[in-house]
Amino acid sequence: MTTPTTRTPRFDRGRWAQPGPETVRPGVHRIPLPLPDDGLRAVNVYALEGLTEGLVLIDGGWSIPESRRALEDALAELGHDLGEIDHILVTHIHRDHYTQAVELRRLLGSRVHLGAGERRGLELLGELRTDRPVGSLETLRRAGAHELAERVAAMYGGDFDPTVWEAPDRWLHAEELRFGDVRLTVIPTPGHTRGHVVYLDRARGLLFSGDHVLPHITPSIGFELGGPALPLGDYLDSLHLMTTLGDARLLPAHGPVGDSVHARVGELLAHHDDRLAEALTALADRTRTAYEVAGDLGWTRRKVPFADLGAFDQMLAVNETAAHLDVLADRGRARRTQSEEINRYTATPG
Repeated sequence: MTTPTTRTPRFDRGRWAQPGPETVRPGVHRIPLPLPDDGLRAVNVYALEGLTEGLVLIDGGWSIPESRRALEDALAELGHDLGEIDHILVTHIHRDHYTQAVELRRLLGSRVHLGAGERRGLELLGELRTDRPVGSLETLRRAGAHELAERVAAMYGGDFDPTVWEAPDRWLHAEELRFGDVRLTVIPTPGHTRGHVVYLDRARGLLFSGDHVLPHITPSIGFELGGPALPLGDYLDSLHLMTTLGDARLLPAHGPVGDSVHARVGELLAHHDDRLAEALTALADRTRTAYEVAGDLGWTRRKVPFADLGAFDQMLAVNETAAHLDVLADRGRARRTQSEEINRYTATPG
């Protein structure tokens, strides 16, 4: 096995998804893996050296042949092969992070680790046996967006594959992990999903942030089965938690490596403050559903009108709006009422 040299990063904001490894620190390599027809373009997995034998991966990728080939090619470029992967530490249960980890375990015998908060979501997948975003569809219906819910549901076929949703070898809690010279702190960060975790390498000043902190986009909130009552509240608390830790380089699941977790967390908190204010303004003196409020807001950095989004992105927009309105209700800035199983919101004075 050859020892790779540290290289100058060649991935800027427009090119981070290009195939091939980027050495972030000696022994830490970012490997973007392709996603099928996905606007996120790629998912980063990180290969960590420093074990007596083998490698640790952080996140596994989406279980498609193109992803496995890209991983195999990148590891070969670093002087490794798939058979050296001993442990896969997954940040959360979403398909682009978890399913290839399970497939690699079946192929190689690697051990898969996942946050304990994801246990119920994984159990529900086994019970419902569907790839449809059941929880998000229910949020749409409570938002009065029944027709949109039907359009999104029709996008999913009946080809659910239970084999990629097997349980991990180990459920992780807030704890310290050690693999040879590699030490990682597991930090639960609920919000994007209830069991999302990040991995902090204190010695090297690196945070493997999964989808919790992303450099150019905000993650969807509560996109899971049977999520908590206030997922955005959980997410904001988890962002504030990051500010209590020493600053670190940001190693996200989507996008290029960043210089400062604290700087990006500050931007994300400011963004959500702005969205809460915009949602409150959209309520004005009317009683409205999350679907109606989402229709008045701009989306993405370009402030795309809601009507110009595709059905899946409209679902995410309505879900995000409902999450913000629920936080406003929790803070006493709005009142939520329900009739005919539809939630409606009214701004409160003050």
